[in-house]
Amino acid sequence: MTAEILPAIAGEILTGEADLSVASRDWGNLVHARPGLVVRPASATDVAVVLRFAAARGLPVAARGAGHSSYGQGQVEGGILLDMTSLPPRRVVTGELVSVDAGARWREVLEATLPHGLTPPALTDYLELTVAGTLVVGGIGGAAHHHGTQTDSVVELEVVTGAGEVRTCSHDSDKDLFDAVLGGLGQCGVITRATLRLIPAPARARRWKLYYDSFPAFLADQRAVVRDGRFDYVEGQLIPVDGGWRYLLEAVAYYTPPAAPDEAALLDSLDFGESEDEDTKYFDFLNRMADGEAALRAEGSWFHPHPWLNLFLPDDKVEHFVAETLAATGEPELGATGLLLLYPVRNDRLKTPLFSVPPGELSWLFCPLRAGSPDDPLHNARLLELNVDLYRKARDLGGKAYPTNALPMSTEDWRAHFGPAWPKLAEAKARYAPGNLLNPGQRLRSP
Repeated sequence: MTAEILPAIAGEILTGEADLSVASRDWGNLVHARPGLVVRPASATDVAVVLRFAAARGLPVAARGAGHSSYGQGQVEGGILLDMTSLPPRRVVTGELVSVDAGARWREVLEATLPHGLTPPALTDYLELTVAGTLVVGGIGGAAHHHGTQTDSVVELEVVTGAGEVRTCSHDSDKDLFDAVLGGLGQCGVITRATLRLIPAPARARRWKLYYDSFPAFLADQRAVVRDGRFDYVEGQLIPVDGGWRYLLEAVAYYTPPAAPDEAALLDSLDFGESEDEDTKYFDFLNRMADGEAALRAEGSWFHPHPWLNLFLPDDKVEHFVAETLAATGEPELGATGLLLLYPVRNDRLKTPLFSVPPGELSWLFCPLRAGSPDDPLHNARLLELNVDLYRKARDLGGKAYPTNALPMSTEDWRAHFGPAWPKLAEAKARYAPGNLLNPGQRLRSP
């Protein structure tokens, strides 16, 4: 494919070896699909021109943000890759709303809203992800038990459909498209702009690290604090220690002086052992991954394969499932820089129709974030096999995938994942993006 065949656009068309090489890799560094060319659009109109051109010729197109996918979800073999970070940075705060370009990092969204004393209600742990990149999967973090996913805070979207039509949609206008795009894995259109609801931003964050030797006590306390909502942020980690495991509950209370958290009330009745606490600015807490990223980049492991897995487990199955998994997990299965997360969310806070979790009051996000090897493909293949096995066990128990995984998914897997919402998604794909050409790296094929 050559740049000359594309209609004129205001943005850039890249065909150089360096640009195509970058576009063929992502954070997961497991799938490498080389596009025919890369387009850096300057507007939604550019995106529409490209999608109309591609639809007329049956060319696949992928939209890419920060490139943080783990299994080629933002890649396209031989087709057109849209680098959405090239959209002009327009971040406008009006009242309690912010309108932002789809390629904005969440850190940049905060930099626009915090001077107004406002913040998005829900944020991921890593702020260098793009707005559209998380909205197509959900966007989850430690505040989900209060505010749901990031998709639950979206008020309006500008979307270019797979047929190349620029449309504005919301809960009240063009709702079918709105619902098909949020959490829809980029199958019906490309988000170019989003308007998000904001809430008052606190000034500071007090974080407690509560350590447990008892797994049942760790689970019980997480259930308690998520149900009563005493903390603003709750996440859990499973830490390997001397051939066994220790459990860490991270619990955070936001505040603005002269008010201050009541530590005695917040920690009352919790059955932890040791504890640590720290107090930081609100933004510094949210951006706490920055130093770790810098360290991992400096020593090289940031660029290693990342066969990550994220699952939602039913509340009544979580203890046995996770304990069984931990018994079979050591450094070979996790990696030297790997991480295990486990924390519950309240299902009644999750409003996005395509965001799929097990039924019940609580669902548990369980994340074996494995670190692969840069020079042992067979080891990486084994880690992928572990992901497949764990996913199938979770699915058989009623679990769901949070769809950002290093995990091969068939159409039947996706049909089971979306459940009753599948027919509407398939219908929306046929209406807005016929031909199954958008974001083929998601491996989602509808009839």
